[in-house]
Amino acid sequence: MHFHAVIRIDGPEGGNTPPPAWATAELLSDAIEAAASKVRVDGPLIGGRTHTFTFGRQLDVRTIRSADFNDGQELTERAVAAYVAKYATKGAETATGALDRPLKFVAELAQLDISDHARQLIRTAWTLGARKSLEHLRLRAWAHMLGFRGHFSTKSRRYSTTLGALRTARAEWRRAQTAANEPSPETTYVLAHWVFAGTGLSDAEAWLATSIEPAPGTEGEPTRG
Repeated sequence: MHFHAVIRIDGPEGGNTPPPAWATAELLSDAIEAAASKVRVDGPLIGGRTHTFTFGRQLDVRTIRSADFNDGQELTERAVAAYVAKYATKGAETATGALDRPLKFVAELAQLDISDHARQLIRTAWTLGARKSLEHLRLRAWAHMLGFRGHFSTKSRRYSTTLGALRTARAEWRRAQTAANEPSPETTYVLAHWVFAGTGLSDAEAWLATSIEPAPGTEGEPTRG
């Protein structure tokens, strides 16, 4: 699994306050490397075999600096933001050639134009989804996403803005736009544009009018057969 994390130290009052002087970028880098080498997560018991998840040996810790103080380095805050945005907007169907919709039957895989790698990952998620011990993960429902059903990103609550705040701002903006376009209750619409439609009867209307004319001498009364 390829994993990216942007880690920083905030001040005692959160993101609006600077960290203490002893909390340097070098100290944070050392702490990250130490934590990555020791952390362990116990996985499920499958087929009598236990699984443990750890970070691999490919650990790359780099310091992100402001574009104003980067000393010619390429890894600036803007570069990182662009990199994260690139993967935040890329779905599994783009990154791995998987699917953009759930599967109903695993047999559908044979008819899909996807890579062998993506097909195997989806099939594995589907197979594991049949295990009783893993049913809470709903792997079959999310097999098209390679079994992953979480959000693409996580962050601390006090850092920057929140997704809830963004949704609220977007909803308020839409309500304001709708209200601005709605007519006033006192508005009176006047139709001042007319289009000539024609005169007389159409052929069908003329035939219908002729067919219902009263018989001579009946003075308009219906005839009886």
